Amino acid sequence: MPTRVKIVEVGPRDGLQNEAAPIATADKIAFVDRLSDAGHRVIEVSAFVSAKWVPQMADAAEVFVRIDRHPGTRYTALVPNLTGLARAVDARVDEIAVFAAASETFSRRNINQTIAESLEGYSAVCARAKDAGLPVRAYVSTAFGCPFEGPVAPEAVADVAAALIEMGAYEVAVSDTIGIAHPAQVPVVVEAVAARMPIERIALHFHDTRGTALANVLMALQLGITTFDASAGGLGGCPYAPGATGNLATEDLLYMLHGMGIETGVNLDKVLEASRFIEQKIGHPLASRYAAAERSRHVPRTDHKDHEDHKEDH
Repeated sequence: MPTRVKIVEVGPRDGLQNEAAPIATADKIAFVDRLSDAGHRVIEVSAFVSAKWVPQMADAAEVFVRIDRHPGTRYTALVPNLTGLARAVDARVDEIAVFAAASETFSRRNINQTIAESLEGYSAVCARAKDAGLPVRAYVSTAFGCPFEGPVAPEAVADVAAALIEMGAYEVAVSDTIGIAHPAQVPVVVEAVAARMPIERIALHFHDTRGTALANVLMALQLGITTFDASAGGLGGCPYAPGATGNLATEDLLYMLHGMGIETGVNLDKVLEASRFIEQKIGHPLASRYAAAERSRHVPRTDHKDHEDHKEDH
């Protein structure tokens, strides 16, 4: 087991982008600031994408201008193309992220491009980002399964991941887009990707749709993976898995890692405070099991006498 793990906090971007109710810009800024105070060293703040398709991210530039940037913390943004990159540069992001799919059908449905077309576009983005002095992180979506094609060959995942590394990404987050991964899949996919690049350049991005995210992390730790994406409160979801829970909750991951004696540099209580703050703004309970357990500790319990008086009602 590693002694230290890096967490990439994706709640402000990957988490909030799927929320139906508009979130005020000031609340997004306050959310990011609370996550910074918690000790996060990498926070994916927003995305420079079309406001027509992702209206929740329309205020990306303003959020970047107004957040309180902590020394030693990288504030990153997702960009889909050169236009998005130009906007990100103007907003003084510290790093950008690009995303490609391992499934042809998902790639066409998600961005209206083949995998090859998307990689060609990202190659241009990586080259321009290098000129601007911006590091590039990459995602490979549908790495454990596709909502349209079903199982995805690990070799296909490795091909896309290797292409992204070759064009300049320093790290690839192998992503379980629809929360279908289980622990037996993790070694198969990770080993296929690790055959093409150093394992230190592989991160994992799990969703907890089927309740297996922490089990998948535990398996990955034993394979030598030390970077994991997580979302405060478990914010997020997938439009291709309606009703599904979102990303792996940062609190749940921290609770497990800290219990195992693995350092993260992130304060669990302060992440919980950030989650409670944003929960009030989105209008529904968050999926984090740790947050739910902490919430239940503060709910007044019915005393024994009341239980005895009303037991016939049950």
